[in-house]
Amino acid sequence: MLTRMSTTNDLEEGTAQQLDFNKIGSIGQSGHQVVPVVLQEADSGDVLFVGYANETALRMTLELESAVLYSTSREEIWHKGATSGDTLSLVDVRVNCEQNSLLYRVRREGQGACHTRGQDGSTRSGCYYRVLANENELFFVE
Repeated sequence: MLTRMSTTNDLEEGTAQQLDFNKIGSIGQSGHQVVPVVLQEADSGDVLFVGYANETALRMTLELESAVLYSTSREEIWHKGATSGDTLSLVDVRVNCEQNSLLYRVRREGQGACHTRGQDGSTRSGCYYRVLANENELFFVE
């Protein structure tokens, strides 16, 4: 249930559940030519986050051997870690059966994978740092 508009801090650090059930629809309405990409740590199997790739981002990922995505909100190519130093080195790219999503198996080359930071100020290892407690509430697992 999408409860209300929030600030980025409320969304990223809050405990109120505010899932964006319109994300995929808004991507389609905007005309973005992308596929979803699951980014998984190759050694642990941990899912780090989900992003999107267009043809250019996929080509750059293969050329650089590092995760490159397409930001649907900023409408630009995004080389993960280019500014933070937390790059994701590419192990391989897998394609699902219907060829409509990708799995980037990667290794972290920095402190983490998420752009947010934990209570101690360090980069979080992945973007799934809260658990759904019930229909309306989240809690931190750090």
